Amino acid sequence: MLRVEIIANHSVEENILDALKDHGVGKYYTLYPRVTGAGSSGPRMGDAVWPEENFALVIYCEKEEAGGIESAVAEVKEKYPDEGVKLFTM
Repeated sequence: MLRVEIIANHSVEENILDALKDHGVGKYYTLYPRVTGAGSSGPRMGDAVWPEENFALVIYCEKEEAGGIESAVAEVKEKYPDEGVKLFTM
């Protein structure tokens, strides 16, 4: 069993969910709708200085499904390279 975390700007949330659905993966997930912090794409604090916010998806799945999730997220990252889409698998 693997834990896949996707952290990205709210602007691509629908795109990521659609891509997961199109690939037939990530059917069961936990969504954290408001995530703040600073990463390589810059701060996302949801305040007056850094108004953008991220969201996070956590998916527990088998290795085969994780590969499909990675492919779906890679498509979104390619289409929106400046939106700070990150994927972590543990």
